[in-house]
Amino acid sequence: MKLNSVEDILSLVQEDEWMMEVLRAAQLLRLPDWWISAGFVRAKVWDTLHGFAERTPLPDVDVVYFDRSQLENAEAVEKELEQKLRGLNGTVPWSVKNEARMHEVNDLPPFGSTVEAISHFTETATALGLTLDEEGRPILAAPWGIEDLLRLEVRPTPLYRENEEYQAIYNRRIMKKKWKNSWPQLQIYSATGELLEEESFQ
Repeated sequence: MKLNSVEDILSLVQEDEWMMEVLRAAQLLRLPDWWISAGFVRAKVWDTLHGFAERTPLPDVDVVYFDRSQLENAEAVEKELEQKLRGLNGTVPWSVKNEARMHEVNDLPPFGSTVEAISHFTETATALGLTLDEEGRPILAAPWGIEDLLRLEVRPTPLYRENEEYQAIYNRRIMKKKWKNSWPQLQIYSATGELLEEESFQ
């Protein structure tokens, strides 16, 4: 199946009953500026472009939101929210993070929104988010576009390309992930832009 646009990705999501159920469960929490990010979107697109009939299992489903009023005991609040989501759907590996605090974890200036936080994710193909509008239709955030995602290319976002310290973080992460074992058509690039050969991931 070919995917060429944001509209194609959104149609793919709308036709996926499981993804829509997950989005509706997250919506029930009524979190401010909430999105389901990263692998939830990326894996669906990669699976489709590989022609897989079965979904590649996700290690977690990342619900991210932005609430500066919840910074005290933020981690405990996040765990409570995960528990609520498990009550709605116990088969999903929920992970919840308040992006109003996550800049501190990554030693960055404060973010102004969830989408700004997503723009600081490691790879362009991971810097993605899905939410629902008031009519229950999916909305896609892709601060660095969808071109790399649709070309099956793994590249760093600007922070992880331009800063030496973050280049090392990116390079360690892509080696650890071993994504080519699940999606062999991927082309994975180092932080400095070299296409990594198959033996790099053995």
